[in-house]
Amino acid sequence: MKRETFGSRVGFILVSAGCAIGIGNVWKFPYLCGEYGGAAFILIYLIFLLIMGIPVLVCEFSIGRASRYSVAASFEELEPEGTKWHWMKWVGIVGSYLLMMFYTTVGGWLLYYCFKSVKGDFNGASTEQVTAAFSEVMGNLPVMVFWTILICVVGFVVCIFGIQKGVERASKFMMSILLVLMVVLAVHSVFMEGAGEGIRFYLVSDFAKMAEQGVGNVIFAALSQSFFTLSIGIGAMMIFGSYMPKERTLAGEAVSITALDTSVALTAGFIIIPACFAFGIEPGSGPSLIFITIPNIFAQIPGGALWGGLFFLFLTFAAFTTVVAVFENIISFDMDLFGWSRNKSVAVSAVLIILLSMPCVLGFNVLSGFQPLGEGSTIMDLEDFIVSNNLLPLGSLGYLLF
Repeated sequence: MKRETFGSRVGFILVSAGCAIGIGNVWKFPYLCGEYGGAAFILIYLIFLLIMGIPVLVCEFSIGRASRYSVAASFEELEPEGTKWHWMKWVGIVGSYLLMMFYTTVGGWLLYYCFKSVKGDFNGASTEQVTAAFSEVMGNLPVMVFWTILICVVGFVVCIFGIQKGVERASKFMMSILLVLMVVLAVHSVFMEGAGEGIRFYLVSDFAKMAEQGVGNVIFAALSQSFFTLSIGIGAMMIFGSYMPKERTLAGEAVSITALDTSVALTAGFIIIPACFAFGIEPGSGPSLIFITIPNIFAQIPGGALWGGLFFLFLTFAAFTTVVAVFENIISFDMDLFGWSRNKSVAVSAVLIILLSMPCVLGFNVLSGFQPLGEGSTIMDLEDFIVSNNLLPLGSLGYLLF
């Protein structure tokens, strides 16, 4: 069967950038910048992107393009005879499944909160009411299951149409809207009264804060984020290299994708940090930032339902472009490894992802007593730790050595 290709260079860049751009750009990167020294942290992060992130991204693209396969068969196609590099395929597929096991759950939350914001559920709500609303969602198993399954079903429906008519078309649409929403939200945030202090916290170099956190910790945080932000190390980018025409320059495309991803991460900080400071709210990070802190802000401003709806639509698209991209990696893995048709691969993968997403969902209610990484941790934290702190850097090292 002839390998599919992207319909345009813009499509390739937007799909690949959509895979890289995700919730980590929004709920993690701005907080890291503020806590680890502002512009000084950003500089270290950019250095790691240049010396580690972009080279690994080029490696993934080159392996995919040279083999014309996903991670399922690319190493077997290219490895020297007698070597065992083909075992790398399991790092890729296990990492992709683990990532989607919690990413689909978060995507479901975002879509649900988009609807809640548009309906005006947070208008005039107190801090206690917003916090209680999120706790209620976490404890409501049917709601959690429904929105997780919805994200999975919609994602696989997009993928069933293939690269050009499915993944590329959907990603171009979502990324275009995402970029417009991002600029609108950032402009609105930085012009709030009192936002200037937040901008200083976010961008001005604070070497005392770096020393307080520990230079080693700052460097490790920047290194980890540079791997996580580009989704490198699990073959998610390799699949797009396999759909890439031979005449494109790998380094140039990798730089364009990294620049777009970094721009979104930096702009997300301008959306969140100034708004938090304008209302005297501690920015924080993770789910509490997105589902408690931000709704608290929108509850206090005129037109909060509109701005809240736009913000969660922005986040939903950021998460969903990653979901669709990684789903495509999983589907292609099955097609290349087992010789299945796209339809069969979509059907089997959809059932598996939905079932494997349930432990993460249950970890916030039925299985909340299971705290694998210590008090207050969840199954999602464990899955995130395995992917972000282990599989992504180890997989990236493997690509460089190969």
